[in-house]
Amino acid sequence: MSVSFRVTRFSESDLTFGVVGLGYVGLPLAIEIGGSGNSTLGFDVNEEVVAGVNRGQSHIGDVQNETVAGLREKGLLEATTDMGRLAECDVICLCVPTPLSKTRDPDISFILAAGTAVATTLRVGQLIVLESTTYPGTTRDILLPLFRARGMEVGEDFFLCFSPERVDPANQVWKTRNTPKVIGGLTESCLEAGLAAYERFIEEMVAVSSPETAEMVKLLENTFRAVNIALVNEIAQIADRLQVDIWEIVEAAATKPFGFMKFTPGPGFGGHCIPIDPHYLSWKMHTLDYQARFIELASEINAEMPRFMVGKVRKALNAKHKPVNGSRVLVLGVAYKKDVDDIRESPSLEIMKELEEDGAEVIFYDPHVTSFREDGRTWAGVELTDEVLESADVVLLVTDHSALDLGRVFDHARILVDSRNATSGIAAERGFRRSEGWIVKGLENPVP
Repeated sequence: MSVSFRVTRFSESDLTFGVVGLGYVGLPLAIEIGGSGNSTLGFDVNEEVVAGVNRGQSHIGDVQNETVAGLREKGLLEATTDMGRLAECDVICLCVPTPLSKTRDPDISFILAAGTAVATTLRVGQLIVLESTTYPGTTRDILLPLFRARGMEVGEDFFLCFSPERVDPANQVWKTRNTPKVIGGLTESCLEAGLAAYERFIEEMVAVSSPETAEMVKLLENTFRAVNIALVNEIAQIADRLQVDIWEIVEAAATKPFGFMKFTPGPGFGGHCIPIDPHYLSWKMHTLDYQARFIELASEINAEMPRFMVGKVRKALNAKHKPVNGSRVLVLGVAYKKDVDDIRESPSLEIMKELEEDGAEVIFYDPHVTSFREDGRTWAGVELTDEVLESADVVLLVTDHSALDLGRVFDHARILVDSRNATSGIAAERGFRRSEGWIVKGLENPVP
């Protein structure tokens, strides 16, 4: 079988796609593949996730149960824990986690495990695409040797690409299908195979010259966001010292029609990408005796924002002659961003931990997270009643979910610290004049 024939089949033949890792990246991808009429086999080590998918249920907020159930009924989606079934797949997409170790170094153990499983069943003609965010060189230096050890040559016997995921949870406009997809192949035939396979369910493909380029693209995207968020967070702290309103400053600057991109300050950032991905690049550069100073500084600034917000809680309580110790603090929102149920790297976790260390009684409410486990402890959320709001010495708004009735929160909170500027309009409507940019209620009285 010629190489050209094997490449052509990715656009002309019926294919079975395998998606390894059915998390926030893998399940939406599997849904898009199956929804385009392609047979899809999802792999995961979590038996509960696999069983749920096979029952037609989703564990991801962006994917509806009805969608999963519909694909199951059509026979286009199946989940399994049996990695031996990778041999059935013509295209294998690796969507496994790439966290940081306790020492903040890249942890590619999940990539290694998935790659080893693929290598065990590798057969002639398969296409493997790594989608997990990682440092430049991972596809070539880590995955390629595993597959070559099987006695097959890349670009001839099998095809290998890197295509970074670009998932933005809760985004109602940009989804997997309509978000342009970058891809780089180990060889020209690898790239051709990757383009042909993904064009079945992606509207626009962006080809680059190598896997290293594609790996770097994702790191640039998230480092860009991390650095700019750090910049506006530092400006926020400067504005705080100067006693000027950072929110007013940002909105005024955003009126410039060129040369300025709006970023807003906040309590810190979370999720699996922005807090982590820059570290992958920084770590890689350290191996080349280069210090990515700008990236590391941005990380330091952003890491300070949870402590900054705790300082606002402390300031608000001090104004009422109350210590943090013994005060009841209600945290609204523990998910890392608006309208998602993902708490990974959420700034709320650090804020709650520090407040407890200061002696506060900390409770939380999140419409998308009823409970969570952190550091061996289970946190259970409370019901957001008027009584709960009124019983709190401070209400701290960390994540401004759409489901929150912010008007009710504002009216019943004795002190309200708003880390997202979500209630500024409500404060103005209620006749409150803010004397402090983050404490929207509690330092001043209504305008006479």
